[in-house]
Amino acid sequence: MENTYTLSIFTEDKIGLLNRVTIIFTRRHINIESITASESEVKGIYRYTIVVTVSQEQVEKLVGQIEKQVEVLKAFYHINNDILSREMALYKVSADALKENELFTRIVNENHAKILSISPEFIVIEKTGDEREIKHLFNDLEKFGMLEFVRSGRVAITKPMKTLNTFLKEVENNSKTTVKHFNK
Repeated sequence: MENTYTLSIFTEDKIGLLNRVTIIFTRRHINIESITASESEVKGIYRYTIVVTVSQEQVEKLVGQIEKQVEVLKAFYHINNDILSREMALYKVSADALKENELFTRIVNENHAKILSISPEFIVIEKTGDEREIKHLFNDLEKFGMLEFVRSGRVAITKPMKTLNTFLKEVENNSKTTVKHFNK
C-alpha cells in the first residue's frame, strides 16, 4: 500500500549532491512530488525536504540508498502525522476581481490570504498553508481569471523531539568510542 512520506535529508553543502540524490529516485521510477532545499539549524548543514508517495518498503530502501552518498549525514522519512508542514503559494488574478470587491475580499479573508500587490492589470495574493488549503484558494480565485500561479515545495519539521544536533552528538560520541577501541 502506498502512502505519502516526507523525507528529511541532512547533507554537507556540496555541488552536484542534489543531482546525485534525485538520480536515486529516477532509477527507481519514483516521482518527486515536492522538493525544497535550505540551510538547517546547524551551521554548514543543509536540508532537503522531499515528498513522495511510495510503499513502506520502497521508502526504507530509498533512505538507505540516499544515506550511502558520502556527503549525506542522515536521512529520515516521516508520515504526515509525524510532521508539521506548510507550503507557500502566490496567485496572480485579473484586476477585474475588484469589480466584485465584496466577494473577492471575502474569499481572501476567509482563506487567511494576503494581498501583496494591486496594479491596474492584476492582483497578487499570498497564501501559506497545507496542500489542501492552497488548492482550495486556487479554486476560489479561478473564477476571477487566474493569470499565474506558483507554489513552493513542502517545508516540514518533525514533531518528535530528537533534533539534528542530538543526532550529530550521538554520531560524534560513537566515532570517539570507535577510535578509542581502535587505538587500544
